Amino acid sequence: MDHGTTGVSFTILNDDLIHFKIGREDLSAGKVSALEELRKRVDEKSIKLMAITYAMGDGISAIKPVGKVKNRGIVSIGGAGKVTGGGTAVYDEIVGSNIPTVLIPGLHKNTPCLDERFKAAYSHLASSEKISICYNAFLETGYENMIVSDISSNTVSILIENGKIRGAIDACIGAMGIIHGPLDLEMIRDIDDNIRTANECFSHAGAVKVADIHTKVGKAKDILIKSYLNGDQKSKNAIETMLMTITMEIWGLAGISENELEGIVLTGSMGSMKQPIDIFGSLKSKLKKIAPVISLPTTSGSLGSAQIAKAVFNGEKEILGIKVVDF
Repeated sequence: MDHGTTGVSFTILNDDLIHFKIGREDLSAGKVSALEELRKRVDEKSIKLMAITYAMGDGISAIKPVGKVKNRGIVSIGGAGKVTGGGTAVYDEIVGSNIPTVLIPGLHKNTPCLDERFKAAYSHLASSEKISICYNAFLETGYENMIVSDISSNTVSILIENGKIRGAIDACIGAMGIIHGPLDLEMIRDIDDNIRTANECFSHAGAVKVADIHTKVGKAKDILIKSYLNGDQKSKNAIETMLMTITMEIWGLAGISENELEGIVLTGSMGSMKQPIDIFGSLKSKLKKIAPVISLPTTSGSLGSAQIAKAVFNGEKEILGIKVVDF
């Protein structure tokens, strides 16, 4: 399971891959039960192990069974973007079921495999689904030295060296995504003056800020793309600005890598997009001097979680430097 910004995605590793996603509006309104949707597609008793992500994942630093996790594996729900409660309801449903489940941590200052300088600089580097995405990229490419950039509602780029996650740039300090982006001076002043909360700033600091789009999270991308294709100058500037910040972020990580990079992997709803706007091609042209650039489908988060579940069930004790404990 991948607990994302626009919804919660599931992948079932069976004879055939099964993917499905439940939108955040349906979850927060209580219209859909995640377990009921899961049961429509697989016999619950046949599930050997499930791996899930939830929010920032900053309360744990290893992969561990949900029954041994306190407070859903987070320090606080604050600072995590718009909160609707849908993801929490799904988490509690799963914990209340009989499905054996492990929780994947996020990347933060207490993550042992990270470069000490990243831990010193940033308290939080990436939410837990980024580990899933990186593991899927690792299995798909075989690269042990790469940068993985997940570009969708927010943008987070992760540096992997010698098969271990060494650093990352989180959405609130790095590149823009569609919704989220870095907090700049004007926003800090708004926060100090009680005009907006930090979360309100963070949740409108991406491309939507430049395009002056104010709408529900789930609709923002489609509105931005439609406006761009209709020739709206603000939307054009928004896309180009987002691409510039992403390019800077990836070149920055490449610049501090101690190993020669084997590749750059782009994923997420924007990172893998080739139509109707060739986001992938535009980024590839700016990054190909670093290393070969490839894309992965938008399902890489939930698929990577399922692949982690399979690896843990089969006895793996470490995923890209993240320990598996108490299992």
